[in-house]
Amino acid sequence: RTTDCTHNVVKVGEEMATVFRAHGFQVIHDTTLFDYPSYNEAYDRSKAAVEQWLKQYPTIKVVLDVHRDAIQTQDGTRYAPAANINGMRAAQVMIICGADVDGNLPNFKQNLRFAARWQAKMAQLYPGLARPVLFDYRYYNQDLTTGSLLIEMGGHANTLEEAKYSARLV
Repeated sequence: RTTDCTHNVVKVGEEMATVFRAHGFQVIHDTTLFDYPSYNEAYDRSKAAVEQWLKQYPTIKVVLDVHRDAIQTQDGTRYAPAANINGMRAAQVMIICGADVDGNLPNFKQNLRFAARWQAKMAQLYPGLARPVLFDYRYYNQDLTTGSLLIEMGGHANTLEEAKYSARLV
């Protein structure tokens, strides 16, 4: 964990943005560190930012919240989910889609459909890259638009190079 955006998940997001732009998509890459100085209320801080972007650019179709997973055992052993893609080690990717049991996220099915299609395409193009979609009873700010997903780019034991390579593939 670092606030140096050339060595954290912001750099991974920039890799994704670069590829999206190369394919003709308009991209806004918000490089704010929402989990700094603490993880507490990070989603509240990012929600406020996304709301501002959506207000400024109401035609936004997709909002990606890029993270890295934290996979470790109780004894502190960290795991780096990885796959060999085209002879290179890539951090495995997991898409997270949220809903809530009370129905307060009425359009979650569109996000889930988007997540499932994206995961299936990654699995087709790069077998082993995508972990199964995680469907969870939390919002993850996915109540803001029907094109919202949280993407875990490997885990905190993967290298930055593994995560950047996966970002280019995603």
